[in-house]
Amino acid sequence: MPALSVTNLTKQYSNGLVALKGINLTVEEGDFFALLGQNGAGKSTTIGIICSLVNKTSGKVLVFGHDIDKDLDAAKLCIGVVPQEMNFNPFEKISHIIMNEAGYYGVPRKIAEKRTEFYFKKLGLWEKRDSAALRLLRGMKRRLMIARALVTEPKLLILDEPTAGVDIELRHMLWEFLTELNAQGTTIILTTHYLEEAEHLCKNVAIIDQGEMIEHANMKSFINRLDTQTMILDLEKPLYTIPEGLHYPCRLIDETSIEIKVSKHQSLNALFSTLTENNINVTSLRNKTNRLEELFIDLIANNKSES
Repeated sequence: MPALSVTNLTKQYSNGLVALKGINLTVEEGDFFALLGQNGAGKSTTIGIICSLVNKTSGKVLVFGHDIDKDLDAAKLCIGVVPQEMNFNPFEKISHIIMNEAGYYGVPRKIAEKRTEFYFKKLGLWEKRDSAALRLLRGMKRRLMIARALVTEPKLLILDEPTAGVDIELRHMLWEFLTELNAQGTTIILTTHYLEEAEHLCKNVAIIDQGEMIEHANMKSFINRLDTQTMILDLEKPLYTIPEGLHYPCRLIDETSIEIKVSKHQSLNALFSTLTENNINVTSLRNKTNRLEELFIDLIANNKSES
């Protein structure tokens, strides 16, 4: 049984704006799924409908087999949501925020206390448990929202931009935590504008643009569609002109950096052999852009040109 099944989902607002145009989406149980799109593409509307915060115009949504039109309470019990915006009482103790959330869902107090302690320790909040939420730094507030979503131990966790505005250290800590959570069986849906995050974490991906689903694929197979990678090479010695024997599309960025395009059918060993033959020694290399980002930009551009 899929964790989430969305069929022909549409949303038209009273002002005539059509936000969703027949979205179809399936997320299997245990998946770590990326739902991507530009601002205004329809991601938040889709999530809002799944979580019963937005009324759909038509279509069907099943959460672990529970139809949100017929069995909304059962569907909601399966879902934990971490929204973009902070939406808790800033004057309340953070331990009370978590305990109250557990109470709303009928979690017995003793179990809620154990879960609160567990997730606070996991997320580095235990020492702050008696602090008011307003006294937390932004990254800690983000962790608080994740703990609040997890205290009910949902089967499906929806994360809407969970690492927006947090520092690199916290982002990587959250990556590790979410990977561990997914490995334990929690299905996760992630929306993010950090596409390297989606590529690193997610097994499958869907892309929404202008209210339409324009891609729904396995992440690895999607990435493999990329025909070329653009690499940035840092050079040991200055280079002022491109050698004639360097038969790759390339350009000088400056005298110690070169941008070069490599086909997925070309070996990096062959590239380095050619560089060595031309007396070019490389000290480091990196992708110019994230691979998913390159595909995402091309896909969105092609969809707009066809519209």
